[in-house]
Amino acid sequence: MTALALAESRVRQFLALAKPRVVTLVVFCAVIGMFLAVPGLPPADVVFVATVGIALVAGAAAAVNCLVEQKIDAIMLRTRRRPLPSGELTSLQTLVFAGVVGGAGLWLLYSFVNPLTMWLTLATFVGYAIVYTVLLKPATPQNIVIGGASGAMPPVLGWAAVAGEVAPEALLLFLIIFVWTPPHFWSLALYRTQDYAKAGLPMLPVTHGARYTRLMIVLYTVALIGATMLPFAIRMSGYLYLAAALGLGAVFLWRAVAMYVRYSDARARATFKYSILYLAALFSALLVDHYWQ
Repeated sequence: MTALALAESRVRQFLALAKPRVVTLVVFCAVIGMFLAVPGLPPADVVFVATVGIALVAGAAAAVNCLVEQKIDAIMLRTRRRPLPSGELTSLQTLVFAGVVGGAGLWLLYSFVNPLTMWLTLATFVGYAIVYTVLLKPATPQNIVIGGASGAMPPVLGWAAVAGEVAPEALLLFLIIFVWTPPHFWSLALYRTQDYAKAGLPMLPVTHGARYTRLMIVLYTVALIGATMLPFAIRMSGYLYLAAALGLGAVFLWRAVAMYVRYSDARARATFKYSILYLAALFSALLVDHYWQ
């Protein structure tokens, strides 16, 4: 292997550590928060630097997650090809990568955005990489519910980056993602139950069974639809967003009920994929409605 090919391979391995697909959704929600925080357009330089900083810290948190869970990842079919369990990267390399990338992100946020955003992003990092990964995930089937608080922070970070404060509207965005997380993740856990059981992780389908988990998905989806009505209720958004939220929510609920009544791994997988599309479409509708009014 040539030096160039080796360097490209190493870059791909470090990029895989940062879980780019997850980080993309994090950054997307943060950017939506930035645009919703002001009536016009947010400053382009703040949007750019805040996006880079939040992405770097999110990537560092993902790398720490990989570092802590490398033995579990080696057992699970879904994760055994990640750089650490496959032996492509060492623990030290991962730790250095997380430290450099995360430190750079926090420095950018503190120096060129504002201290509030930096501290909130650091708290989000600790919440995901330490509280969720180390403490909650191996200890309780409610891990994704409690730990979902860190995953719900991106729009709050984006809002704080532009507005310099955390407004009630930002907390509504937090609430939507917080309630969205359990039905999103449990749909994945349903068709990966054997993997989690083999790894000894107390995910809800492992501890309470598939039928109970499917019921919880239905109930959380109903709660999610209620939460998505709140931006309209407080006049944060208008009828365009309301129509989108109702339509997207109806499809989500239909999928959840269908999965509860007649389960299959294919339906669980389709529901999981739809949940990602749902969140992206919902936040896009908020953005369009924000400038439509």
